[in-house]
Amino acid sequence: MKKMILLLGLSLSLSCFSQNTQGYQNPIIPGFHPDPSVCRVGDDFYLVNSSFQYFPGVPLFHSKDLIHWEQIGHCLTRPSQLPLHDASAWGGIYAPTIRYHEGTFYMITTNVSDKGNFIVHTSDPRGEWSEPIWLKQGGIDPSLYFEEGICYLVSNPDTGIWLSEINPKTGEQLTESRLIWNGTGGRHPEGPHIYKKEDWYYLLISEGGTEYGHKVTIARSRTIYGPYDSNPSNPILTHINKNAQSNPIQGTGHADLVQAPDGSWWMVCLAFRPQTGSHHLLGRETFLAPVRWDENAWPVVNGDGTIALQMNTPTLPQQPFAEKPVRTLFKDGKLGTEWVYIRNYHPENYTFSSGKLRLKATPVSLDNGKESPTFVGRRQEDIDFTATTSLQLQKASTGDEAGLTVYMFEPAHYDLFVKQLEGGKQAVVLRYRLGAMTHIEKEVTLPQGKVQLRVKGNKDLYSFEYATDGASFKELGRMNACYISTETAGGFTGIMLGMYASSSSEASKAYAEVEYFDYEK
Repeated sequence: MKKMILLLGLSLSLSCFSQNTQGYQNPIIPGFHPDPSVCRVGDDFYLVNSSFQYFPGVPLFHSKDLIHWEQIGHCLTRPSQLPLHDASAWGGIYAPTIRYHEGTFYMITTNVSDKGNFIVHTSDPRGEWSEPIWLKQGGIDPSLYFEEGICYLVSNPDTGIWLSEINPKTGEQLTESRLIWNGTGGRHPEGPHIYKKEDWYYLLISEGGTEYGHKVTIARSRTIYGPYDSNPSNPILTHINKNAQSNPIQGTGHADLVQAPDGSWWMVCLAFRPQTGSHHLLGRETFLAPVRWDENAWPVVNGDGTIALQMNTPTLPQQPFAEKPVRTLFKDGKLGTEWVYIRNYHPENYTFSSGKLRLKATPVSLDNGKESPTFVGRRQEDIDFTATTSLQLQKASTGDEAGLTVYMFEPAHYDLFVKQLEGGKQAVVLRYRLGAMTHIEKEVTLPQGKVQLRVKGNKDLYSFEYATDGASFKELGRMNACYISTETAGGFTGIMLGMYASSSSEASKAYAEVEYFDYEK
């Protein structure tokens, strides 16, 4: 009996050991999920990302192990919280910070298309968040730090990091803003966060711009207002140096630190994955790295200040979530948390009937940079993927269209769509929009009825296919991926795979009836 108990104990010990040495894959949240911020509440972790011109805003994730994340909603779900006046791919919501203090979650961020910095709060992160509380101190990338009943705000007005005391429930600024650090000399010092460890205040920031020269630097002081001394080994995370010049991850920066229940420290950061030459399309994604703190010393990120796609490092006991199904159906009359709209959408243009999603065709096209087209999309999360939808145009007039788009932003998207022709006919069309140029690549006349539209992506190309029987897909054309990359097209976002409908007539009664949407890695 004793031998059996001993063997059982050994087995459990080995099981726990293996759980803590599994390693993990980066990115931990793939696709357009930039500017991550994380906080811990007991054994739970919560993470937020910036969202720019998309609504709802600030995607919110939950995890038990820092590796597997489940989106539980958004922080900004009402137009009153998130007015997106003409917000472009350079506008809307910039980097948020999430913090927890005495039973309340706080999310602070910047709406650069509205009034600037603001806070929302809640006692239940899965529920509704408060109306915005606007702040006086400007700049972007605001963050909060709580200590002994005082709430401190840091942000980056005037190209430096400034600190003040505020009331987080009213937004009142209680002290004058003071400059506490200018960084190490890199351009765009931003993304500040304050932490306290072993009687030191640590100020973590990013510098170099959110491109190939991005880096994370840190300074410390015995008092929160400084002076702050720079780490002699800065930057503590960057891929700009020779040791990472061939790394498939680039642009590492904009980081946040968190301590796990077992005492280990971790860093979340953004980075991107170049896929065709030096071009990237998925946007800036969320990555994870272990952090070592030697006694009375500076933090060391993953040993040498770089990260990898395959991280072979001890982890927390891993608790994965169930895989998402490939197929999205619309039988329950609602969209999942991964689906978003462009700017403040019009709910009446999105309805459900007989287990299908109906998209009302309006005169607002995908090229419109001010209003909200009838569009619903989700992030492209993988370089190699296949996305398929099945739809049918109903009550359409000549020129009405609906389809599938590979969408970077208004001047950069590839569209595969069904268009109503004269005489009761329809066509499947492949079109690209590149800057001021719009071109119809190919058009094929089809009989009336349902059409299946498919896009396949790899590192260099998007290929576009259609079918009318759900099985016999024919290729309509291929497009070079680099033309709608961040490096070519611009913007701060990443590719969205979306379904849309549009018409040239205000009086149009046309709509697209969407049966399903598939996304496969």
